[in-house]
Amino acid sequence: MRFWFSVHLPLLPLECIRPRWCEPGPYAVVEKGRIIAVSQHAYAEGVRIGMRPGGVAAVSPDTVILERSLEREQIMSNAVALALLQFTPEVAHAGDFSLLLDVTASLRLFNGRAAIGRRVRAALQALGVTAQLGTAPTAMGAWLLSRWQPAKRQIILRRTVHMRSLERQLDRMPCAYLPSTANHLEWLTDIGADHLAALRRLPRPGIQRRMNKHVLDELDRAYGLAPELFEWIAIPETFSARIETFDRIEHADALLDGATGLLQQFVGWLVARQQAVSVFVLLLEHERGKTAIPPTPIEIGLAEPTWRDEHLIRLLKERLARTELVAPVIALRLEARLLTAMAPPTQDLFPEPSGNPADYKRLLELLSARLGSDNVLCPVEHHDHRPEESNAWAAATEKHKAANTEDEAFERPFWLLPKPIPLLLRGERPFYGSPLKMLKGPERIEAGWWNDQIAARDYYIAQGSDATCYWIYLERVVDGRWYLHGMFG
Repeated sequence: MRFWFSVHLPLLPLECIRPRWCEPGPYAVVEKGRIIAVSQHAYAEGVRIGMRPGGVAAVSPDTVILERSLEREQIMSNAVALALLQFTPEVAHAGDFSLLLDVTASLRLFNGRAAIGRRVRAALQALGVTAQLGTAPTAMGAWLLSRWQPAKRQIILRRTVHMRSLERQLDRMPCAYLPSTANHLEWLTDIGADHLAALRRLPRPGIQRRMNKHVLDELDRAYGLAPELFEWIAIPETFSARIETFDRIEHADALLDGATGLLQQFVGWLVARQQAVSVFVLLLEHERGKTAIPPTPIEIGLAEPTWRDEHLIRLLKERLARTELVAPVIALRLEARLLTAMAPPTQDLFPEPSGNPADYKRLLELLSARLGSDNVLCPVEHHDHRPEESNAWAAATEKHKAANTEDEAFERPFWLLPKPIPLLLRGERPFYGSPLKMLKGPERIEAGWWNDQIAARDYYIAQGSDATCYWIYLERVVDGRWYLHGMFG
């Protein structure tokens, strides 16, 4: 049995202009001289859908009247569809500010219907839209259930799991919610067919003759008696998303809500394309015109490619908290710079109890975002026999390997002194706090001849009187002296 989600956006004409994360206030959207959407504050002051602007001014003088923008509605609807691709590749526009998701194949991946519902709600909240959700075994049933709710400024879910419960819900639904009955509601009321159950009991030939064939078609699809076909949205080849801030933002941390909505779209695109991101950039656009300022880029580099929205949001939050704006921001644009194929999950039967390499790399990324990439370094292996050259340091977001080979890990200390310390000789033995006793060695190194920085050394592991072990060497070419280069433990 298939399982569907329907996402209805009742306030799309308003929220494509003023998303929920904008400063609240009394707003209303007008089209052809009639109000078609109102904010919560405007509704509380008496503004209703269908009013004329003059009536709005009479009951609520502070309400701001906005013109409907079909272009912005389409952009926002596409943004919502792109974000929902992270839950299923089968997403379709259903008209009338609605989208349909076939999540049948995703139930096991997301641990069931309730878990998917929570994830969908979180993504829609991040996008700044008011949504009404309906779930059902049929797409038309889910679509009807998502509309059969009062429009409030919150995400509401009306859910049915089995066909029997869906039939009971639909039977109680007023006929007005079935689109094809719009021109026949008065006649249906006169004959006592106010609900879908009564409509279904009418003779089918009479319904087709007195109304139209679409009524029977919609009923059959809602009750699972007819097949349903949809055209799934196309996934773009590349990703670049932009959103206007709708206000002049002067503090970078106030941009997080808008950036989070862009990241939701980005994650949906990554999952749909089976890609992971290594580097992406958030461009902060400033004023245009004669005093135009180039966008401020905030580039995020990751130690390991990922597609998890919570990690990307955490990194971006840290970077925005450290960003000082050179000018007010009027728009945000998110672009992908470096992508790789999505890696499969680990196949380890017994994962490390203290975490896995991905957790360690996420920690490095978070520290780099908070402290700056130049302040978080990791050891990087260079192919050079000289210890001071092979044990180098690089930014944490760069690819890195172990500092030494497996055999060398037991022979050499991990930490080296910034500069070798010359040692005294007492009784023909190197001295550092006490005479040093040779435990192991020598390890002979000769390198640097290719760049005139010759190093000819014999390394030993030596021990002092307090049992501390040191890594020392005898310089065989330059001065023949002993040096302390590192310490163990």
